[in-house]
Amino acid sequence: MAQPRLFMTFSREEIYTNLETRIHYLHSFIDFSSKDIEALIGGAKYVKALIPAVVNIVYKKLLQYDITARAFTTRSTSFEGPMDVRLTEDSPHIQHRKMFMRAYLNKLCSDPSRMEFWEYLDKVGMMHVGLGRAHPLHVEYIHLGMTLALIQDIMNEAILSHPRLALPRKIAIIKALNKVIWIQNDLLAKWQVKDADEFRNDDEDIVIEKEGYVNGIKILRTDDDGSSGEESRPDSPSRIPRPSTTGVHPAPPPGLCPFASMVDGLDLDGKEAAPATPPPKKPYVAPRLAGYKPENFGDDKVNPNAPREETEQLVAPEAW
Repeated sequence: MAQPRLFMTFSREEIYTNLETRIHYLHSFIDFSSKDIEALIGGAKYVKALIPAVVNIVYKKLLQYDITARAFTTRSTSFEGPMDVRLTEDSPHIQHRKMFMRAYLNKLCSDPSRMEFWEYLDKVGMMHVGLGRAHPLHVEYIHLGMTLALIQDIMNEAILSHPRLALPRKIAIIKALNKVIWIQNDLLAKWQVKDADEFRNDDEDIVIEKEGYVNGIKILRTDDDGSSGEESRPDSPSRIPRPSTTGVHPAPPPGLCPFASMVDGLDLDGKEAAPATPPPKKPYVAPRLAGYKPENFGDDKVNPNAPREETEQLVAPEAW
């Protein structure tokens, strides 16, 4: 007799009005578990090593388009007038923003079992709709989503290309990181879309805080603080309920496609296929990170022997 299927109930209103409930629902739906937390924390040193290169690539992309570059001078992507200043990567303001993006990406590598981790990601969404800042910033959702997609793409490529990580470890890190990025994407959309407007409290007081603060506590460390982006609050147990695994079938072994058993040993005609010969292994460096040493991604010292064709074409010369 088949076991009854697990049925979870969530209040629609609570999902839109209570952050913990929303996070619990998201964790449950995408199966974000303690294994993902372990993979993210255990792989943090590899992800953090990528951050300087990722930030440089992202800002080259943002400054390549007028619609995203104008946010750094007009504080709004919807402004369509002329731009007074032509910013470059060396502009003091861009260097300042790069510092905060490095701190933000370091924050993604901290402990997601703590509620303040998700509170900060929610605040990132709030800050981009003109709330919670002394100097409001308005960035439309399409640009936020595409920036997250670019970050995800670069990191996936670099982690998959790492010459020393075993494939199961790469899969675990990428799965965990992608889940966090998609929850961040939801928390950006939460402040932008019109879903559940009937529950929105327009009279709610929005507290204006300095960047990197949540509820008066500094949780985002920048280069000026001389730290690596860890939180200042002491360790605290998670208040987020963990998804139940009752009645759930065991997961396939790490690194195995869940559908592998359906086609194992078959070719396209349904006949038994000859065993495949694995290709020889050799170190590979992601093209966009080719200027960085593969043994320590993120090192600002460029490898002079690395191929340069794609790194030099990230931004067309005429865009500058």
